Amino acid sequence: MVYRSTERVKARLSASRERIIAAALEIMAEHGYAGCSVAAVAERAGMATGSVYRHFPTKADLVAEVFRTASRREVDAVARAAALEGTVAERVTAVIETFSGRALRSPRLAYALLAEPADPAVDAERLVFRRAYAELIAGHVAQGVASGELPPQDPELTATALVGALAEAMVGPLAAGVAGPRTIEHLITFLHRALGVSP
Repeated sequence: MVYRSTERVKARLSASRERIIAAALEIMAEHGYAGCSVAAVAERAGMATGSVYRHFPTKADLVAEVFRTASRREVDAVARAAALEGTVAERVTAVIETFSGRALRSPRLAYALLAEPADPAVDAERLVFRRAYAELIAGHVAQGVASGELPPQDPELTATALVGALAEAMVGPLAAGVAGPRTIEHLITFLHRALGVSP
């Protein structure tokens, strides 16, 4: 009997935590980190502010968890898209199209994830986020080098540089809320050239 009661409490706590994270993600997508106050999250989640603090002792803890959740979703979406393609050029194109397309569809959230000034805990998570993308791309680059589809290069260094270039290229359009109609096409061309993909 005690076991079932404990399991119900754990399930309720987990559901509350998920509701808090979902509410914070919605607010961040609308207003960025600046608008993501604990009080606003509590109101959106339909609970008392103290309940949010029981799960996340500080706002920094909350936004770091929200960042981790959003980042995982983005990296997973990009990985799934790349896995559907055959050649390295097609996989890298899928990475760029998915990353950039999702960012441009939700520019406020993307800007928050990439560049908006935030707590140091979020800045630390940004590095993890970038490393996850770099590892994904490095795997594709290494396969391309091994198969002869790409010229010899250091996959880790190339991937890190590509992630930095892609993120930096997106920050301006996301901050301004405007991207040219051919932004993604131009990014694909640039990154293919950087990789040494044969035209």
